[in-house]
Amino acid sequence: MDGKDDSLQSISTRLDGKNYTYWSYVMKNFLRGKNMWGYVTGTKAKPSVPQTENYDLLLDAWETDNSKVITWINNFVTQSIGMQLAKFDTTKEVWNHLERPYTQSNFAKQYQLEYDIRALQQNDQSIQDFYAAMSDLWHQLALTESKELKDFQPYIVRREEQRLVQFLMALRSDFEGLRGTILHRSPLPSVDSVVHELIAEETRIKSHEDKGFKTTSIPTPAHVVLVVSSNQSRQTSRVAHDECAFCKQKNHWKAQCPLLVNKGKSGQPQSGQQNRSGQ
Repeated sequence: MDGKDDSLQSISTRLDGKNYTYWSYVMKNFLRGKNMWGYVTGTKAKPSVPQTENYDLLLDAWETDNSKVITWINNFVTQSIGMQLAKFDTTKEVWNHLERPYTQSNFAKQYQLEYDIRALQQNDQSIQDFYAAMSDLWHQLALTESKELKDFQPYIVRREEQRLVQFLMALRSDFEGLRGTILHRSPLPSVDSVVHELIAEETRIKSHEDKGFKTTSIPTPAHVVLVVSSNQSRQTSRVAHDECAFCKQKNHWKAQCPLLVNKGKSGQPQSGQQNRSGQ
């Protein structure tokens, strides 16, 4: 046994009933590191022959280690799950009890994880927090893969490409520009390198927001047409109500008065105007 018990610092995952595959993977490696996995498999069995030399010492050592492993397991499950374990005396019994209700077929687990990955969106999370959440699901999904798949390099390459697509699709629209450039790169970058780029872009965006920079919308042709039409309508309305200063008629101004226009062409006003002037 180690001189220092660092069990509480070694595991950060707590079994909640939905993450058994990942939790059992972490716990299994932890117990192997402590040379305690045999208490789960039963290879480190409880001494059963009193006549054995040093039987009392062996039994005491076994019970001490068995209790320690059960305590570790209890520390890393939720309280409601831990309460179910009080009726068991051996680590093997405890482990078997946890395995039965929480172990799913690989396909059922794969289905649930694939669904969760597609449903996950960045929303208000930072890039780092979102990447951590997505990575957790990816890791759990990888645990359902067979050894043959994990050793098949073309599959690994394809899996990394799929992860990149899943991650980029779930980003906020803030990163649309960078996302577009990434998708057109050849060869495609790794997810890790993309995350570094996105964090840098996230910092740049936040810096601009902190400085009070705001984007202003540029009028589109449609907006221009509406403005021009509105101005023309106001001018038409004014013309309809204003009176020509020369002939006192409506629907036009003096500058467009037909009497003055005709007078300018002929040098004399129209006869109607002459008659009125002579009166």
